[in-house]
Amino acid sequence: MEVDPLTGLEVARRGLYVHFPYCLRRCPYCDFTIAIARTVPGARYADAVLAELRLRLAQPPAWADRPLDSIYLGGGTPSLWDPREVRRVVQGFAEALTLASDAEISLEANPEVADTARLAGYRAAGVNRLSLGIQSFEPAVLATLGRSHSPSEAEDAFRAARAAGFENVSVDLIHGVPGQSLAGAVEDARRAVALGPEHVSSYVLTVERDHLGAETVFSRRLRQGRLALPDEGSVVEMVDAVGELLASAGLERYEISSHAVPGRHSRHNALYWTGGESLRLEAVEAGRLPDEERESLGPEALYEERLLLGLRLRSGLDLGRLWAEQGIAPRSAEVDVLVRDGFLEPLGPRFRLTRRGAHLHQEISARLV
Repeated sequence: MEVDPLTGLEVARRGLYVHFPYCLRRCPYCDFTIAIARTVPGARYADAVLAELRLRLAQPPAWADRPLDSIYLGGGTPSLWDPREVRRVVQGFAEALTLASDAEISLEANPEVADTARLAGYRAAGVNRLSLGIQSFEPAVLATLGRSHSPSEAEDAFRAARAAGFENVSVDLIHGVPGQSLAGAVEDARRAVALGPEHVSSYVLTVERDHLGAETVFSRRLRQGRLALPDEGSVVEMVDAVGELLASAGLERYEISSHAVPGRHSRHNALYWTGGESLRLEAVEAGRLPDEERESLGPEALYEERLLLGLRLRSGLDLGRLWAEQGIAPRSAEVDVLVRDGFLEPLGPRFRLTRRGAHLHQEISARLV
């Protein structure tokens, strides 16, 4: 596994993302592309994913010349996919592409569809990292988020993952939820830590339109004045308190929303943050690739993307190198101001957001564009 010179992280340099769009229901905050289905066409979807892979590999760039370091099955609710179909897909990838011997193969799972037998099936299929969408252990918060599992089901799902043989388990938490208190957010983190995960993703709730520009339930309620989000100061307190508790348990923050024990950071996510290569499959069945959705980014757009993602990392970003690689005029004066005002700090040749700056990540990134 290669160590990225900008971050010092051991990261995937080539990754494959498979989008599994099916869900039993749509959560009110969800802005992803999903399909609500009581009966999931798992075999048909596996066929379509493998067919799309063949189409992708027939076009440049070549993907068989270097090992694939990570595979990520996200969604949607991938734990609705029959383990036998997941095995067939993973085996298909292994036959068509070279997988690194220590490739990270992740699958997202919802607690209500994460029993030991199902999870053992995924482990036997080659999945070696599980991401559990617990979100909260507080019943009222789970109800607000539209989640159907209970706190006890979340804990049972984690124990089922261990029983199924998963040694690398990540837990997702959300804070900044309407009605959530500082004490509640901290208690969520405490209960997550008590389970002993290798990784915790702690996200602040964002209320957005979906990827096609349509309103989510939460974005519509917010526009109508029927959704009261916690004030910014309260959310900052939650972020800091949760981060401190996780750090005290050995889960160090290595990215704005990500905390891990040493050596267990998400290699697939780090691929995006450090500018690795990613191939995304969404199972087209028309026998052709949706090229109209492809976008070529120029130097300015690549710079903006790399800056926004790179500054998320606690290991920082080599801005001088980034400016040189993208042919961008240095923003040294603006960097000096941000350092003087306590938003950035130097870290060798790199710069990283301070604790204060991390709360204003997007605003600071915009000042460097």
